[in-house]
Amino acid sequence: MNGKRVTTETSEAKNLLPYLGPNKMRDCFCTINLDQEEVYRTQVVEKSLSPFFSEEFYFEIPRTFQYLSFYVYDKNVLQRDLRIGKVAIKKEDLCNHSGKETWFSLQPVDSNSEVQGKVHLELKLNELITENGTVCQQLVVHIIACHGLPLINGQSCDPYATVSVVGPSRNDQKKTKVKKKTSNPQFNEIFYFEVTRSSSYTRKSQFQVEEEDIEKLEIRIDLWNNGNLVQDIFLGEIKVPVNVLRNDSSHQAWYLLQPRDNGNKSSKTDDLGSLRLNICYTEDYVLPSEYYGPLKTLLLKSPDVQPISASAAYILGEICRDKNDAVLPLVRLLLHHDKLVPFATAVAELDLKDTQDANTIFRGNSLATRCLDEMMKIVGGHYLKVTLKPILDEICESSKSCEIDPIKLKEGDNVENNKENLRYYVDKLFSTIVKSSMSCPTVMCDTFYSLRQMATQRFPNDPHVQYSAVSSFVFLRFFAVAVVSPHTFHLRPHHPDAQTIRTLTLISKTIQTLGSWGSLSKSKSSFKETFMCEFFKMFQEEGYIIAVKKFLDEISSTETKESSGTSEPVHLKEGEMYKRAQGRTRIGKKNFKKRWFCLTSRELTYHKQPGKDAIYTIPVKNILAVEKLEESSFNKKNMFQVIHMEKPLYVQANNCVEANEWIDVLCRVSRCNQNRLSLYHPSAYLNGNWLCCLETSESALGCKPCTAGVPADIQIDIDEDRETERIYSLFTLSLLKLQKMEEACGTIAVYQGPQKEPDDYSNFVIEDSVTTFKTIQQIKSIIEKLDEPHEKYRKKRSSSAKYGSE
Repeated sequence: MNGKRVTTETSEAKNLLPYLGPNKMRDCFCTINLDQEEVYRTQVVEKSLSPFFSEEFYFEIPRTFQYLSFYVYDKNVLQRDLRIGKVAIKKEDLCNHSGKETWFSLQPVDSNSEVQGKVHLELKLNELITENGTVCQQLVVHIIACHGLPLINGQSCDPYATVSVVGPSRNDQKKTKVKKKTSNPQFNEIFYFEVTRSSSYTRKSQFQVEEEDIEKLEIRIDLWNNGNLVQDIFLGEIKVPVNVLRNDSSHQAWYLLQPRDNGNKSSKTDDLGSLRLNICYTEDYVLPSEYYGPLKTLLLKSPDVQPISASAAYILGEICRDKNDAVLPLVRLLLHHDKLVPFATAVAELDLKDTQDANTIFRGNSLATRCLDEMMKIVGGHYLKVTLKPILDEICESSKSCEIDPIKLKEGDNVENNKENLRYYVDKLFSTIVKSSMSCPTVMCDTFYSLRQMATQRFPNDPHVQYSAVSSFVFLRFFAVAVVSPHTFHLRPHHPDAQTIRTLTLISKTIQTLGSWGSLSKSKSSFKETFMCEFFKMFQEEGYIIAVKKFLDEISSTETKESSGTSEPVHLKEGEMYKRAQGRTRIGKKNFKKRWFCLTSRELTYHKQPGKDAIYTIPVKNILAVEKLEESSFNKKNMFQVIHMEKPLYVQANNCVEANEWIDVLCRVSRCNQNRLSLYHPSAYLNGNWLCCLETSESALGCKPCTAGVPADIQIDIDEDRETERIYSLFTLSLLKLQKMEEACGTIAVYQGPQKEPDDYSNFVIEDSVTTFKTIQQIKSIIEKLDEPHEKYRKKRSSSAKYGSE
């Protein structure tokens, strides 16, 4: 199994081309695209030619692609948004930029360079005897199909191809039929061209194609979208020299479409500006499960290793260039096996040894704090939704001004009114948070309980440290972060506008200070801004401190907490998609409608709008299969079907990443269902028969095996093999550091005296050199064994992954 993933930080743009008029500023946003398909977009930054986005996106790549592209747009309310420029990075070049922050010059966007997809071609060279008995050569071009052509204005295109044989003195062109509404047209058309003039070869007894003629001729295929009444749109081209047939009588291959050859125009284009990106691209090959047993076992033993710094999981965090790379797969794997709480507790204890001041407890960016941040993101999604979402919806949908900075006040604003608006929101949010302890997931409560006990032991004379140890996570790193960026926690469908972001920032600052102020029982706030200090005086009452302490007591207690798994359904995913009507309309035609979908561990629902009552509900236990739907069913891309007790629900996602995520999470949540299907229909039932197998009965057994074949005990959204493969990749990339750590253990073991100079290993935490050395030896041995099947795969792939190959 192949897995590709990318993390991109779109930081900022600079020196964008200004408007020609008096108002030179632009309202800009940036999109991330796989070829022509948009998968994410940033917020809009208003009135700037150097917009600062600073947004990070992480996603699995579900399909083949040629370019990872970034488009900078100018937002236009009345007309279509204007594309200012783009950065397009070839898939093969991504590794050159991976892990580096780079400024890229924006390139112009024109239809001749916007291509994606591939062409399936077969070429043959036949000998023919003409009427006068001479032998000539005939080139047969069989254009079989295309795959993955772009959407045009959001719809599948109407493609056709022109087939040309081009040489120094000839340009013969022929054309296929137009295929309607498809991105994967099946042409299956054959064209014949006479390669050489037979009269040239009458003196030769045996026909032979001359080398110079072969070298000079090429077959050119151009793909076009039929514009009917408007101009046809260029979709890409391929050029294949006829000399590919020099050694074989026939040649068949897939070719990636290329941008049009513009003759390397040297005329200087306008400087469109530049975009700063930080891209981390990784490609994994996931082996069968049995290969990962030893590495998985070693990692899962980590919480029991004494000291924890000698464990495989801790060593991974020590040697990775970026700890965040290690944290995500590690947390998911440990969480999956209920090993995260003991591991996080042990590494947090290591942090505490180095903490001298109780007021700075868990404020750093260590392995412990990052593990807990990631854990709260994974398990706390539903908790945030039930606690914050209703109030965040109210804030985002109202237009109340909450600006209290005198410098930023707009004309006509009343600062006292704004203060009241802000206080109303802060009070409402604070009240909801401190009453929410029963919704806090058990794994979070267990972790907070351990942190509280350790903090009390480390600072026995500080009565407030038991609270600040917990509030530094739950207020500072959980609630405050979710309030200021609700879209990243799936609490809002889109980025809020600039005024709402400002309101959320002020609320977040106040909530986070209330949490720490209440837990530390300080009499003054820590705000730098005078206007915030003045505003915070409204909350300096004993009641707030009592409420914070009571809440922290409740979420860090192991006594009164119910099991979070059974009492409340876990919120898994939501978003806007299109679904095909279930019943017939009056006219008799079923159409597609935009709906808001919501999935919990109990049911899949869709609604007219977020927050409205469900129009339709499918209990998760009734889901029989979740599979992709062939594009030919409705001539629409990114479609999947939820097969349940009633008719299949046909759904279209907005892009391939989103479709893949929905299929994945729906498969996982329904994988334990008893009546899951083993066969399904990959196409729809239309006009009295299944399009795939032409069976006429709507209840006919499926004609294709279902794809989901993972064991039923796998938990939601965690694929342990893939996570272990990532950890193997990280160890492989960090072998040099692992070697240095191994040498350091040897040096420490031999020489126990005081270090005179800082060594390479002074950066590593090595408490027990003998145990650490043993663990490193085990890691190296396991990695070496895993290298063998990976090397076999790499060799196999490098021999087959050539341009124009299958």
